[in-house]
Amino acid sequence: MLLEQQPAFVLHSRPYRETSLLLECLTRDAGRLGVVARGVRGARSRVSRAQLEPFQPLLLDLQLRGELATLRHAELSSLPLRLSGDAALAGLYVNELVVRLTERQDPLSTLYSAYAQTLGRLATGESLSWQLRRFERDLLASLGYAMQLEVEADGDAPLQPDATYTYRPEHGAVLCNATDPHALKGSVLLALGEDRMPDAQGLQALRGTMRELIRFHLGGVELRAWRVLRGALTRR
Repeated sequence: MLLEQQPAFVLHSRPYRETSLLLECLTRDAGRLGVVARGVRGARSRVSRAQLEPFQPLLLDLQLRGELATLRHAELSSLPLRLSGDAALAGLYVNELVVRLTERQDPLSTLYSAYAQTLGRLATGESLSWQLRRFERDLLASLGYAMQLEVEADGDAPLQPDATYTYRPEHGAVLCNATDPHALKGSVLLALGEDRMPDAQGLQALRGTMRELIRFHLGGVELRAWRVLRGALTRR
């Protein structure tokens, strides 16, 4: 199957054979694809290796056969995004999330737009923590694991802003004691559901909740980006 002028982003790349790259790409219509970019590490390549760096909005021509696609042409679809410092680390975390939580060749209609929107927000310097929480929420929803952010688990009782909850994977928000290590206010969950940024304390609590959800869906595995981010903060 030939995919022409397919909007895409490179999520990850690694050397493949002597002059090629093996890419993980997020495409608009075909989901995540493994792509062989032949000869791009050679001096005579028609596609620049620099074009295939993460965070750049691309149009790709791809020949899809079996598990892997072959890159036939790549061009920028708009000006490249500039992520540096903490924004770049946040972008790499988003990329790792997509690679680790999605299956290849699984079209996810809402994920591409959520990913592109998140990169744009990271590039403009908006609150990194809030943008990551929004993306984690949207990624889980696109995979069929949408969070219940309106009512308590096992019932129709609406979440109470001043009540304290813990959010259990595959179950939902459960009332808990404020001393619970994963406790957060109902107002924080409601804000996430309404796409409103909580205060700094709420964002910190939400970070722990989302990490536990993601760890659950990864089967308990730690993300490399968590260690990188932890190390970056420790050195400051």
